[in-house]
Amino acid sequence: MTVASTPSSLDLSKRDLTLDLARVFCVLLVVVIHLLSVGIGRDSTGALSISRPLELQPWFPLVTWAGQIMPLFFVVGGFASRTAWRSLIRRGEGATEYVRNRVLRLAQPAFPLFIFYLVVLGAAALIGIAPQIVAAAAVGAGSPLWFLAAYALCQACVPLMVDLHERAPRMTLLLLLAGAIAVDTLRYSTHITWLGLGNLFFVWLFIQQLGFWYADGWFDRRAWWQLVLIAAAAYATLVPLTRIGGGPYAVDMLVDLNPPTVPLISLAIAQACVLRLLRPALAAVMRTRAARAIVFLVGSRLMTVYLWHLPVIIALSGIALLIPGASPEPATAAWWATRPVLYLLVLLGVFGLSFLVGRWEAPRELTATPPTVVVAVAAVLTFIPAFLVMQWFLNVWFAAVGVLLLGGAILMLGRWRATP
Repeated sequence: MTVASTPSSLDLSKRDLTLDLARVFCVLLVVVIHLLSVGIGRDSTGALSISRPLELQPWFPLVTWAGQIMPLFFVVGGFASRTAWRSLIRRGEGATEYVRNRVLRLAQPAFPLFIFYLVVLGAAALIGIAPQIVAAAAVGAGSPLWFLAAYALCQACVPLMVDLHERAPRMTLLLLLAGAIAVDTLRYSTHITWLGLGNLFFVWLFIQQLGFWYADGWFDRRAWWQLVLIAAAAYATLVPLTRIGGGPYAVDMLVDLNPPTVPLISLAIAQACVLRLLRPALAAVMRTRAARAIVFLVGSRLMTVYLWHLPVIIALSGIALLIPGASPEPATAAWWATRPVLYLLVLLGVFGLSFLVGRWEAPRELTATPPTVVVAVAAVLTFIPAFLVMQWFLNVWFAAVGVLLLGGAILMLGRWRATP
């Protein structure tokens, strides 16, 4: 669906609109969490105050058991991938074409963002803005980019994982779970954090496989009480896994996100069950014209919203510093009271920005499929910039790397001359 699409222009007869609603909900909730986590204001003396108010709340870690919604996004992504794969096979296309299309959908919208970061961070260094302020802003702005690395990896593996799912669905899940447990066991027993990077593969692919099961109707065939029991059992496992019950994992599911850990699997199972339980209510919502209009408006700009919302939050917070009384001290009652207004301003800002950068999110008109090795290299080039930011945080050099590698990937995956 392109930015210009409207609900009336789409064939919705075979589309599960509850999944579209779930995707939009996930991203909009991420915007809320980041908005409440960016505390930029002035204290009682008028000095600049920078903090993370949401994460300082004593109740926040337990709230993340519901608020850490990215596992659900990967479940929904698995559903969409399974559905897209079936459609592609019916058209007589194959794995190379699938990976090409999916990688382009990640590389294209990320490219202008990395250009923006290169220009802004380079300009900040040239004009001499305090490095600690630039670094703090860059770390926050770059934090959502881990998703590009994880999702690119999952999408590149879809042809293989669908094949394994069709051959041995239960064994595939068990092996991925065993791999995730093994990686975490090694990581926490040795205290070498980077070993957990192996779970970029095992954890997220396990969760994507749940989306395959959802697409195949496994959750549809469960009675409501079975889904409730499965969800309750999945949430219950978080008690012994986390430090509440003496386990090695943080209670805060955001801490357990990068590198990804086994508790995210528990969340994914529970969230998939809850999604199916809510499906009748969500379907009723999506039968209204207003809900469809909102979901398709946001959905057509979903990557733009996800990638650009933090730069917009930081920019609006900076502008507020220049307006007397508009930037209260973070975590005060006045600061919390301004969040709903700022949330609307952020969404409006991203919506306006989408007219400039949204075209990078629209699917391209493609010709012949590149050779498999070219697509594989382009997938790796798309993965690297986000992985670098995920591991070592955003800076001007990683922004430059992102511009070069993403630009290269887009060119490699673009127009190819058909073989005569």
